[in-house]
Amino acid sequence: HVQLVESGGASVQAGGSLTLSCAASGNIFNTHCVAWFRQAPGKEREGVAVIYTDGVTIYYDDSVKGRFTASKGNTKNDAYLQMNNLQPEDTAVYYCAYRRWSTTCGDFKDYAYWGQGTQVTVS
Repeated sequence: HVQLVESGGASVQAGGSLTLSCAASGNIFNTHCVAWFRQAPGKEREGVAVIYTDGVTIYYDDSVKGRFTASKGNTKNDAYLQMNNLQPEDTAVYYCAYRRWSTTCGDFKDYAYWGQGTQVTVS
């Protein structure tokens, strides 16, 4: 299956910005939803944003609406998560993942393929 590699995580101060990247080893965006998740220490993993196959339909969790922007790259093999006005509660390991397209992609369930994650720390 197609492999995912996240990058761009860093330590930033509150109010700062970061852009995470998700590089796929093959073209998945035409047939799969690509989602961003995060997992904070001691907490369950939660969905942050989902990019549907058209690249235009993007769903956000309420906790990041207005601050985070997910997008597909100009190639067919990458995605990004632009994060603005970061807060300490955004501290987590961020993952990208994918699953076959479905109308329920925004439920953040059944994502079978995952990257290794990238750490974001906000202080």
